[in-house]
Amino acid sequence: MIEAVGLTKRYGDKTAVYNLSFQVRPGAVTGFLGPNGSGKSTTMRMILGLDNPTAGHVTIGGYPYRRLPNAPRQVGALLDAKAVHGGRSARNHLLSLAQLSGIPARRVDEVLGVVGLHDVARRRSKGFSLGMGQRLGIAAALLGDPQVLLFDEPVNGLDPEGILWVRNLMKALAAEGRTVFVSSHLMSEMALTADHLIVIGRGQLLADMSITDFISANSADFARVRTPDTEPQQREKLSSALTEAGGHVLPEQDGALRVTGLPLPRISDIAHDADVRLWELSPHQASLEEAYMRMTQGAVDYRSTDDQKAGLQQPLPPGAQPPMPVPGQGQPGWYAPPPPQPGGQPFAPPQGAPVPPPAGPYGAPGVPGAAPGAPAPNPYAQPAPQAPQGPAPVAPPPAAPPSAPSSADLTKPEDAR
Repeated sequence: MIEAVGLTKRYGDKTAVYNLSFQVRPGAVTGFLGPNGSGKSTTMRMILGLDNPTAGHVTIGGYPYRRLPNAPRQVGALLDAKAVHGGRSARNHLLSLAQLSGIPARRVDEVLGVVGLHDVARRRSKGFSLGMGQRLGIAAALLGDPQVLLFDEPVNGLDPEGILWVRNLMKALAAEGRTVFVSSHLMSEMALTADHLIVIGRGQLLADMSITDFISANSADFARVRTPDTEPQQREKLSSALTEAGGHVLPEQDGALRVTGLPLPRISDIAHDADVRLWELSPHQASLEEAYMRMTQGAVDYRSTDDQKAGLQQPLPPGAQPPMPVPGQGQPGWYAPPPPQPGGQPFAPPQGAPVPPPAGPYGAPGVPGAAPGAPAPNPYAQPAPQAPQGPAPVAPPPAAPPSAPSSADLTKPEDAR
């Protein structure tokens, strides 16, 4: 079990963690959540003795990490998957860790098979992808078969198969009675993996409860009700009836109604008594992401702003026309038109626009008034010289100096084509 009591960490005038107290119990996957800069990584580093707390203390099994006998055999951790010597192979990296902790070499091959790196065990780790590096870090955490495991963003860089594997691995480790502490920003993954949640914001504890209680405490369930779209008077009639019954009704953008304060059977009875047909009556329970965003919205340090693109756009040159908007662009289901086909028009020009001349034999615009099938003029040809208006004296050409015979002079008659 991991226990933190009054844990505080300051870096100069900045307080990263303040008076943080919690317990991570065995037999369950405990998720560690919080916005960027909330102190999650600092807390995990203090648990592993990498940072000294300014105040308070944290213990593992009743002892500080540095006082645990042969700590790698009792605690496994993945904090930084890149903390590997790139010149070493995956097997040599794990073998060096095993030799430092008195772990037999056969265990190295076992964990390489567990994480799926057995075929690349002899390759240097500097050539590993991000997902392969994560698997190697997980193998290092499992090397000593510890009872306590800490993982910081363990699914970062993994493909869907790898994410599913990590999820099942966490659950299996917890089912064996181990203590599993996982930090992640993927709410959907935490909802499927974690049994208990510890949420912090700006270094302070915000929640310490089961995931079910967390969602219920930080979200409002509601019923989604839809009446026939072709009969708006039905929606108004039902809305009035539900409001009179003590419900709170809010319209949604797609025409449905969001109803709170009334259970689903009561909503059905009210609609039946009001002679209103229902196209939809469904319960809605908030997701972990919605509950998390509701709780931590006041503890977010880094927020994005609207992109002020107007100051980055170049002004149009004098006399230039702004581009014409494409009909339907930006609407749901809109796709860019296909590229033009040879000799054809991709779509009709807008009304009022000049109609281009018909295409020439090579797809270039033809010449108005030219005979059908006449070749288009070469746009890169030089203009023909104009004849002089009056007679001009013609000077005799200068005598050419003797030169070597050209290749044309040396060509045999039979080689001419």
